[in-house]
Amino acid sequence: MENKRLLTTILVIILVGCLVISAVLIVGATLFITRRSTTATEVVEPVSPTVTPTSLEGSPTPQNSTPDNGLPADVSLEMDEIQQQVIDLRGLEPTEDVNRALMTEAELRDRVENDFFKDYTEQDASDDVRILSALGLLPPDYDIYKLYIDLYSEQIAGFYDNETKEMYVTLGEGWKGTERMTYAHEYTHFLQDQVYDLRNGLGMNDDACEIDTERCAGIQALVEGDASLSEALWYQTYATEQDKQEINDFYATYTSPVYDSAPYYLQQDFLFPYDQGAQFVQTLFMSNGWDAVDAAYRDLPTSTEQILHPERYPNDKPINPVLPDIAAALGEGWEELEQNNMGEWYTYLILSAGYDSTSRIDEDTAADAVEGWLGDTYVAYINRSTKGFVLAWQQDWETTADADEYWDALTQFARSFDDVDIANRQMTWTDYRGTSRLLRIGNTTYWLITPDQATNDQLWLLFNQ
Repeated sequence: MENKRLLTTILVIILVGCLVISAVLIVGATLFITRRSTTATEVVEPVSPTVTPTSLEGSPTPQNSTPDNGLPADVSLEMDEIQQQVIDLRGLEPTEDVNRALMTEAELRDRVENDFFKDYTEQDASDDVRILSALGLLPPDYDIYKLYIDLYSEQIAGFYDNETKEMYVTLGEGWKGTERMTYAHEYTHFLQDQVYDLRNGLGMNDDACEIDTERCAGIQALVEGDASLSEALWYQTYATEQDKQEINDFYATYTSPVYDSAPYYLQQDFLFPYDQGAQFVQTLFMSNGWDAVDAAYRDLPTSTEQILHPERYPNDKPINPVLPDIAAALGEGWEELEQNNMGEWYTYLILSAGYDSTSRIDEDTAADAVEGWLGDTYVAYINRSTKGFVLAWQQDWETTADADEYWDALTQFARSFDDVDIANRQMTWTDYRGTSRLLRIGNTTYWLITPDQATNDQLWLLFNQ
């Protein structure tokens, strides 16, 4: 699914993400700094910038600019100062200068439409919706392409492109506290790239992330959580009272109509690398400061399970079940859309964040039910001539108790569908997606979605042997 691998080379900071960072990290930043003073290096006391912030209102390309990509000289100096502050806080050293610039909101939308999504076709979007709607996360025929364009255009406060090595901050009303804090976040990404090579060293590229979305989601959470903690510490250590007031003023009047109207699962998934990623990095940091965070780049997280449960990192590795040969059983005319892993996080979203709110189970119940996730594999097929769709999904669970808890949650989930037939360790129902069947064998569960009952019975023999 595209939303599990979108913008793998573009590391963005989103506006609603900053709200999460404020709630999770900035409030507790004093605790982090206290811990840092006992485990890492001496803490630098808050200082005032040597350069007075200059408003850029009404002047996207001011006259007093320097050759630094058209930046005003005073803003360029402030960026230099923030860079050194982040270097001191984070402890990573660059080997070259960053290619940086400011971007208007209109320029951002143009970049989103013509660069970020240039390889994402209408057919790609339609195929993604088939999978997501089959899982109950979207209604059929949802215009997810338009949503992505509108959402990223609304939400991106800044980004670092690890392919072109460019860093941008999106201007709101000028170069103010919000933009300065964004710069601290994005410059951390530049330092990460300088030291660890995000694209080649960590495998944050389209090809690698398309093959293993779980691994990529874990790495993205580490990278964004790291930058979020750096941002919070910069705020606590270096932000001026004027910065803080401007940030508070911005969020006091901030609205996000596109995000607020987005499907519920996507709202949560959009925040995952910032919220759960920040908590994961916070756990590492509290154990041994930045040394523990840096060690994670040498032993990367491999799943969303490790992000959700830091105590399971790095030893609890996921398994990848091998599915039977469904393509051979389907015969001619069928095309594989994708095969990958859903992971603990998306399994949770399917149970608790469906598009139809009546199908959602309680979030705490869902979180407890998926906690024993051991590994999974899913595959989706489409017949373009008949518009038929098949999805097969196998999940394995750590223990019998874990499988019991998940099956109980699945039973509660399935009861929201009309005319569901619940028998001993098997459930079936028919709706707009076709025929769905759930089966449990030992510590393994299966979910099969087919266009009709006959196809379901045919494929079910592959699993129930």
